[in-house]
Amino acid sequence: MKTKKSEQLITKDMSISEVISKYPETIPALMKTGMHCLGCPMAMSESLGEGLSAHGLDADKIIEELNKVARKK
Repeated sequence: MKTKKSEQLITKDMSISEVISKYPETIPALMKTGMHCLGCPMAMSESLGEGLSAHGLDADKIIEELNKVARKK
């Protein structure tokens, strides 16, 4: 059984809009990485992994940080 610490609340396959809808506390962390397009139409259908990669960002590292933020909720 996974512990809460290792639980992945946020994954690469989730759409950006799903992440910010379920975990709005992650918005500042996403903005800090340079993901300023959270309200753009692509955020509705593009996965978080795709969006981060399109911006040249390390998706695994950022998703790990987002999960830390989401678990603090």
